[in-house]
Amino acid sequence: MFEVMDLSGRALPELKDIAKAFSIDSKGLAKAELVLKIVDEQIANPELAITVSENFSKRDHKHMAKEKDPKDQKEKRPRKVKLDPMAEHHVTESVNSTTEEEHIVQPVQETTQETKTETSSNDQPVREDNSEVVESSETHQEPETSHHAEVEHNTNNPVKKPEKVYYNFDNIVFAAGVLEIMPDGYGFLRSSDYNYLNSPDDVYVSQSQIKLFGLRSGDVVKGGVRPPKEGEKYFPLIKVDQINGRDPGFVRDRVMFEYLTPLFPYEKIKLTGHPQENMSTRVMDLFSPIGKGQRGLIVAQPKTGKTVLLKDVANAIAYNHPEIYLIILLIDERPEEVTDMARSVKAEVVSSTFDEPAEKHVKIANIVLEKAKRMVECGHDVVILLDSITRLARAYNTVSPASGKVLTGGVDANALHKPKRFFGAARKVENGGSLTILATALTDTGSKMDEVIFEEFKGTGNMELQLDRKLSNRRIYPAIDLLASSTRRDDLLIDKESLSRLWVLRKHLGDMNPQEAMEFLLERLRRSQTNEEFLISMNG
Repeated sequence: MFEVMDLSGRALPELKDIAKAFSIDSKGLAKAELVLKIVDEQIANPELAITVSENFSKRDHKHMAKEKDPKDQKEKRPRKVKLDPMAEHHVTESVNSTTEEEHIVQPVQETTQETKTETSSNDQPVREDNSEVVESSETHQEPETSHHAEVEHNTNNPVKKPEKVYYNFDNIVFAAGVLEIMPDGYGFLRSSDYNYLNSPDDVYVSQSQIKLFGLRSGDVVKGGVRPPKEGEKYFPLIKVDQINGRDPGFVRDRVMFEYLTPLFPYEKIKLTGHPQENMSTRVMDLFSPIGKGQRGLIVAQPKTGKTVLLKDVANAIAYNHPEIYLIILLIDERPEEVTDMARSVKAEVVSSTFDEPAEKHVKIANIVLEKAKRMVECGHDVVILLDSITRLARAYNTVSPASGKVLTGGVDANALHKPKRFFGAARKVENGGSLTILATALTDTGSKMDEVIFEEFKGTGNMELQLDRKLSNRRIYPAIDLLASSTRRDDLLIDKESLSRLWVLRKHLGDMNPQEAMEFLLERLRRSQTNEEFLISMNG
């Protein structure tokens, strides 16, 4: 069968012949459209494609053989020299010198030259004595004439430059990256080492490949590349092996993320039972459990330990659920926090520090969201831990064009649509994958904008975890407000017996303030090894 690169390298008349073999009407079609039509016809009729490709390969071989056949090249006749009787001596000398030159350069034509000299001597018997004199003079001038012959030969045939040798490195090097499609239709594979921004490792993906495999922005593509030729700037992709860890044929028929059916989360994500287990994950697993597809909001005041809590959750998910693809997205974060997170968590960390422009924050967030959506379309489970959604909304507010409607705190009316779309993408898909998003929201920062952003996101999640500044000031960690933290439809994640015991525990803690409730719970949890053991011991 014909490859896309092979068809693109052929001339338009050849493509029309191939299209005629496939019974395709090629009138008025451009070269790129004709290539796509031939590729589609190959997929529809593979048997016909095999026969047509074999016929054209045989024709190409015959054409190459005719070009290389030495019999087709006609032998040149040697030039006849007419002798002038007035300049007899000089002409015979030049004839002898030319015969000697041809003897040096073209040994194949030696016999023909000898026969011609014999015939010329037979035609002119009177000049035998003179020829002897010429031969005697030739013996004395032989090295000089040969030198002149070599000089004439070099001047007539200039030295050719050595041809460059090109080596075939196709499909030797393989690359993988996240596809970003440009407005013109072509795209690039971005590397996670550069936070999916422009880099020297980018791989060019042609428009025909994007249409052929049905690629979209955010697809993780793996395939073979070749080095750039003269005039090319990037490594082009020449073969696609995998898309989002799946076969390209499977991905071509996928359902778009917007048309997948969302459900309540019913598969619980276990946060306990790993070597780095601590009280934070145990308390969170009891009072606000998370499932695959959860849309969780961690409401926190400054300096309450929200980043450390996210790190504990990430370590628990990475250890207990290796099937989940974990992404930690840090927006407008401190650089030392980024380094600490990358070194202490076995997950993909994508970051944009506070000293970078808002456009970069927005671009990184968009490509991470698109990557997560494409993986969910292919049936994978993805978890995004976002810190923080307030700073992301600030970046969107800075980048978005002015609509004329400004809310309290300087927030544009249309600026919060995109961060809401980001947070609202979390869902459990029916008969498919899931996208879980746990995002932190800042409150009590003294900024009216942060208050407006928090009010917009309040109630959009199906899990909420409240952190209390008073507890962190007293160095009581985790600084969780137990009574204000809960999960919607937690009956789908917890069995009935454990759920009834949790209700009894919540009723008991209802009369206490957040500090007393947290101290009471931590004291009881330290006496048991697991949460199940703690719930069973409540009867005593």
